[in-house]
Amino acid sequence: MLSEETNLEIIQFFETISKYYNSKVEITSGISTQLENISSDSTWTLTEFFLIKSAYRTEGQKFMFEGKKIYFEISAKHLIDFTHPGRNKFEFVEKLGENVYRITKLRFHYKY
Repeated sequence: MLSEETNLEIIQFFETISKYYNSKVEITSGISTQLENISSDSTWTLTEFFLIKSAYRTEGQKFMFEGKKIYFEISAKHLIDFTHPGRNKFEFVEKLGENVYRITKLRFHYKY
């Protein structure tokens, strides 16, 4: 369960995400069976696209990111962590099963 502070940080992120529209976003996503050692134990995927829009889909509780011919979702109901590790960088951690975690790292190439 996320803390109230973390929930507010996620809301703030999505309230201001429109500033990143038309910017390139790198999404690095990893699946792991170990939360403590998620970096070395993970299988990773990297995707880059220009962000056209984002939204929250209430049916299924998903955060959505959309580009041309690409669509990426993060499950809000499975979130266990959200951090802002640097300028224009954000990380989400989902717990998808008893020992299955997905970390999603977003890096926006933002000119301001």
